[in-house]
Amino acid sequence: MIPTLETERLILRPFKAEDAQRVQLLAGEKIIADMTENIPHPYLDGMAEGWIGLHDAWCKNRAAVVFAIVIRESGELIGAVSITQISGQSGNLGYWIGLPYWGQGYCTEASMRILEFGFNHYGLSCIDARHLSENPASGKVITKSGFKYVSDDVVAEREYKYYELKKGRWQSINKTL
Repeated sequence: MIPTLETERLILRPFKAEDAQRVQLLAGEKIIADMTENIPHPYLDGMAEGWIGLHDAWCKNRAAVVFAIVIRESGELIGAVSITQISGQSGNLGYWIGLPYWGQGYCTEASMRILEFGFNHYGLSCIDARHLSENPASGKVITKSGFKYVSDDVVAEREYKYYELKKGRWQSINKTL
């Protein structure tokens, strides 16, 4: 059900059961949990298998679509990108990437491709994104992907910055995809 998408340097594909060990290794870094909203630490045995096992049902029920981020040249799985919290024609961009791959533009590249998919193939008209205030690098990914800052909010003692992207505005900003 989940298609395979491509970019210049990446392949975005469905997760496979055999990806679980790699997910646990990469997502299990404490800094990944610290910089994201919903990745636990410690990342226990079985968590990755459980998470991967939900993807097909989420897609079938149009609740979320989740892709593994894989480097095209090497085949290395380096993270995940998703549109979650899908309701009607809106959803929320989410992503994480393993620490060794930070600062190389992979999240922006993957995000821009999944946005194109969400708008043009999944029929969404608005996608939101948010990041923790203590993670400004994530904010750079979001703004490089064409989002417009909307507001700040404090939830459960963590401060978030919120962004919004509408289909028409995204197409005019990112004509190259």
